[in-house]
Amino acid sequence: MQKLYVKDKSFYLSVARIAIPIALQGLITTGVNMMDTIMIGVVGETQLSAVSLANQFINIFHIFCMGIGMGASVLVARYYGMKEIRSLKDTITIMLRLCLAMSALFCVATIFLPRQIMLIYTDEEAIIGYGIEYLKWSVATYFLLGLSLTSTIVLRNVGQVRIPLYTSIAAFFINVGANYIFIFGKFGAPRMETAGAALGTLIARIFEFAVICGYLILKDKEIGYRIKDLFSRVGSLWREYIRISIPVLVSDGILALGNNSVAMVIGRLGESFVAANAVTAVTQQLSSVMIQGSSQAGAIVTGYTLGEGDREKAHRQGYAFLGLGILFGLVAAGIVLLISGPIIKAYNLTPETQAIAWQLMLSISIIIVFQATNSIMTKGVLRGGGDTKVLMLADNIFLWVASIPLGVLAGLVLHLPAFWIYFVLKIDQVLKAVWCVIRLRSGKWIKKIKATGELNGKQNA
Repeated sequence: MQKLYVKDKSFYLSVARIAIPIALQGLITTGVNMMDTIMIGVVGETQLSAVSLANQFINIFHIFCMGIGMGASVLVARYYGMKEIRSLKDTITIMLRLCLAMSALFCVATIFLPRQIMLIYTDEEAIIGYGIEYLKWSVATYFLLGLSLTSTIVLRNVGQVRIPLYTSIAAFFINVGANYIFIFGKFGAPRMETAGAALGTLIARIFEFAVICGYLILKDKEIGYRIKDLFSRVGSLWREYIRISIPVLVSDGILALGNNSVAMVIGRLGESFVAANAVTAVTQQLSSVMIQGSSQAGAIVTGYTLGEGDREKAHRQGYAFLGLGILFGLVAAGIVLLISGPIIKAYNLTPETQAIAWQLMLSISIIIVFQATNSIMTKGVLRGGGDTKVLMLADNIFLWVASIPLGVLAGLVLHLPAFWIYFVLKIDQVLKAVWCVIRLRSGKWIKKIKATGELNGKQNA
């Protein structure tokens, strides 16, 4: 087996330049989520559970958009390395069109089916009522979140990491301030509670959209993408986009539905379990921001290297990313154990909910080691290599064949302790970590990607 590191400082510097700003942005986003849950948790556990479950549906959209953006990023990073700007612009156009269509779909569903959406996760009327109120205020966020999220991914792929970071910092303060005002009714504003949390998020999304999308289409010169490009003809690239990027979207989409199936199981384990999971989820996000940054860095760096035509170098770097995954996983596990106590005490939780939260924290500290390893591989190196079809199968087989049925068995049939219910619900993370090492060693994850010029030439021939 090859070494889990490379003697190349420039490699680690490149990873750091990409990963650290992304990690900081993730930390800020998680900080916003934590402040949301702390503030709404002060109002009551029922409201906290409602916001948590309503956000599960919004998270489906978030993951779909991540799939659209990360699928496009495979091509963007490769074309950027190849200096194929026309192909790069066409990829962004396809990405934005898909994002707009997805936003419209979720917007319509939320307007007309809010109760049905909440019934997916719980049958407790009090939670459903607050959840519907939250969803109604979240309708407009789909377009804002989708476009700013996918545009952020594109900017990161061409080295523009500061603008998204600075925007997230400003959005953090806007969101926290707006939440404080509208949740609790400060400075003459009405006390809106769950609706106030949704309104605070909406205000922050408007700001993010204006800055990120405004920068991409009005100021950025690295790509030079402008409004007129959104209406350009991209027919020749659709087949290549579908071959490489659509499997990422399908994979992340089915994965989102799978994760919501997990949420459905959790939602039926009682209000205390739901509230405890909301608290521990934020802790997990805080501890794994560097993992997220390194995952995206893995996809970008791998795309650059393969765009330059150096397969052997990409393979060596793949093992170095594997080493980083193990390291960051162990660090994240230590962070979870270290901050569990203060995080749980920061919330207004009943003794029963606190006990469940402690069990979930311990389970997370084990799972996150495996999650870090496979995340940097699947969402980073292997995806950057273009191995998207195989990843689509692997992601969903482990989730639907192992995690969901075992979670139902453990939680709803055997009624095991919270530690074991959560562990089996996340068992796919362990299985994928093992599979990723096998796939990396095979070398079959490196795929050839064609540019618009090659596709046009083939058609003309």
